[in-house]
Amino acid sequence: MDSLSAPIHRGPVQWQGLLLAVSLLNFWSLPTAAQLAFVSTKTTEGYNMPLNARGFLGYRGEGANYKHKIARLGLFPGHRTGPAYRGQEQINFDGSLQLQRLTQNDTGIYIVLLYIPSILKEIGFGRLNVYEPLILPSLLASKTTVTEHKDSVVLTCYTNAVSIQWFFNGMKLWLTERMKLSWNDRTLTIDPVSREDAGIYQCEVSNPIVTAASERVELDVK
Repeated sequence: MDSLSAPIHRGPVQWQGLLLAVSLLNFWSLPTAAQLAFVSTKTTEGYNMPLNARGFLGYRGEGANYKHKIARLGLFPGHRTGPAYRGQEQINFDGSLQLQRLTQNDTGIYIVLLYIPSILKEIGFGRLNVYEPLILPSLLASKTTVTEHKDSVVLTCYTNAVSIQWFFNGMKLWLTERMKLSWNDRTLTIDPVSREDAGIYQCEVSNPIVTAASERVELDVK
């Protein structure tokens, strides 16, 4: 485990209560930037504690060992990087770990250690999930004007998302015995069509942080 020999003197660190264990919230992000910060499991409203912290260490992966170390921060010798450093991470004097230019490869466990004189070190940890940006879904129909009990129609939702919901006239679509969804929910087949199928169709896609809906497609049944 790394050690730090000199205290940081950049002013008091604002803290919501003092705990021996501090955890990060589960964090979701798009591939832009993320800042992971200590979040106390117990807080005292309006309570700030100045800490004469000696420094912070950041790790990527399970276990605060050297091969997982991203960087350490102290007044002397300052900011030093470790084997897990990728050129996009920065530890700040408030104890936060900032990551830039995120990709899905940055998904994983992150740990920050805080050293305080005469007090046991505190550990902040959490999982960062990075999701691919959603492409606005496009909904296309094989036909938009069909004949009842004769024709079939295939509606396809073009998207890179894995979570897809179908809507009919603004309400969640309930499948009938004539409707079938593909294994990935991207294709809706109605065979044969009935007059009750006439109306407005949309697909909505989402991940844990973003939701997007397609343009509406109107099906006319003669």
